[in-house]
Amino acid sequence: MIRDPDSGRRRTDVVRDDLTAASDPGLVLALARFQQEALGEVYRRHAGAVFGLAKRILSDQAKAEEVVQEVFLRLWNHPERFDPERGTLRSYLLAQAHSRAVDVLRSDVARRKREERDAREAAESGYDLDRAVWDLALAEHVRAAMQRLHPGERAAVELAYFGGRTYREVALELGEPEGTVKSRIRNGLKRLRAELVASGVTVGDA
Repeated sequence: MIRDPDSGRRRTDVVRDDLTAASDPGLVLALARFQQEALGEVYRRHAGAVFGLAKRILSDQAKAEEVVQEVFLRLWNHPERFDPERGTLRSYLLAQAHSRAVDVLRSDVARRKREERDAREAAESGYDLDRAVWDLALAEHVRAAMQRLHPGERAAVELAYFGGRTYREVALELGEPEGTVKSRIRNGLKRLRAELVASGVTVGDA
C-alpha cells in the first residue's frame, strides 16, 4: 500500500501543494485521487527514461512511444500497485516498460517467423497446383473436370487450390494424415489432367 511519505502532514496537503515540488510518492498519492495534473508531472519527470529504455529494446520509435503510453496509462489506472518501500517510482516505471517492450519484441519475432513459415509452405504447396490446374486449362473445363473426381480427391484439391490452404491446413480440416492428403491431391491432379485432355484441352507437361 502507498503511505504518506511526509510524516506529520495530512495526505490531502499533496493536492494543494505545487505538484512540481511534490515527491514521486506524493504524486502517486495524487494519482490515487484522480488528479490528472499529477500524471502530467510524473510524465515530465520520467517519460524520457521510459522511452529511452523501450527504444533500446525495440529499435522502433513508434512502438517505443506506444509502450510509454501503456506504462503511464497503467500507472493512472492502478497507482496502488506502486510501493515506495520496494524502490523508486522511476525504477518501477522502467521495470514496467522493460516487461512490456520484451512482450512486444517477442510478439514481433513470433509474427515474422509465422509469416516466413507460411510463405515457405505456400511456395511448396501452391506452385505445382497453379501449374497443374489453373495455368493449364480454362476455368470452365477445370470446374467440369473437378466434378468427375473422387469426392476425397476433389475436396483436397478444392481446399488446397481454390481455398488457398497448405497441405497441413487441408489435413487438419479434413481430419486426415498429411501424407494421405498429399497423395489425394497428387492423384486428383493426375486424374484432373486426364479429364482435361479427354475434354480436348491441350495440357503441357506439369
